[in-house]
Amino acid sequence: MELGLVGLGKMGGNMRERIRRAGHTVIGYDRNADLADVHSLEELVSKLSGPRVVWVMVPAGEATQSTVDRLAELLEPGDVVVDGGNSRWTDDEKHAEELAAKGIGFVDCGVSGGVWGLENGYALMYGGDAENVAKVQPVFDALKPEGDFGSVHAGKVGAGHFAKMVHNGIEYAMMQAYAEGWELLEKVDSVENVREVFRSWQEGTVIRSWLLDLAVNALDEDEHLEDLRGYAQDSGEGRWTVEAAIDNAVPLPAITASLFARFASRQEDSPQMKMIAALRNQFGGHAVEKK
Repeated sequence: MELGLVGLGKMGGNMRERIRRAGHTVIGYDRNADLADVHSLEELVSKLSGPRVVWVMVPAGEATQSTVDRLAELLEPGDVVVDGGNSRWTDDEKHAEELAAKGIGFVDCGVSGGVWGLENGYALMYGGDAENVAKVQPVFDALKPEGDFGSVHAGKVGAGHFAKMVHNGIEYAMMQAYAEGWELLEKVDSVENVREVFRSWQEGTVIRSWLLDLAVNALDEDEHLEDLRGYAQDSGEGRWTVEAAIDNAVPLPAITASLFARFASRQEDSPQMKMIAALRNQFGGHAVEKK
């Protein structure tokens, strides 16, 4: 089939290549002309035969909204727009309604795979009407990993991005658990080879995972992570997961704590800990450290 792909960055560029390897035609557009096959959305749409499928891989928020708005003007009834970025699921409902008014279908797709997806395939979680999903199915089949798993029609519009959001929330908690265990191992004198302890867990343990494999890779590159600053950004999906938990009264203590741990990483000198130190000094005479 033919596919228009908007956004050819780290994810989009590799996705274009994987889809092409499966024998499909991909026409890509990016604001970076060095990456693009065409020079505008108008040219991209004009080169596709109907019914068209255009996959959007741009940052969530305004960039996605402006792209969907422009495609709504350019596409025709029967065409389909796929949002494969990290949009909030509530935006999907708005985009689907906007496009449906012009007879254009909409599918949201959470994509996981990062820089490894080109060779290993991408885990896909998508939402939308079965009719629209069917028009995109050859691309889903090209992108997914080999085998029976790695791809799911999660439900209605918004379900794909909601599932990907929860996936990322779980990812936050798993990474935090590995990080806390690593720090504790590094802290004690009796454990002399923390990296090899992590490596030993890769086989035969209940905590083996791809994230553990990546942790070992990182420790092979920098055994004590001495070249890194202890700062971790968050993509936004961890926050949305916690917000959704509050809205639905679902307890997520581990995921919530892992998100807050990332916030703490951005403080050179914690204001909260200043108050804790002051209170411990006031009620118990515990020593405080001065700058």
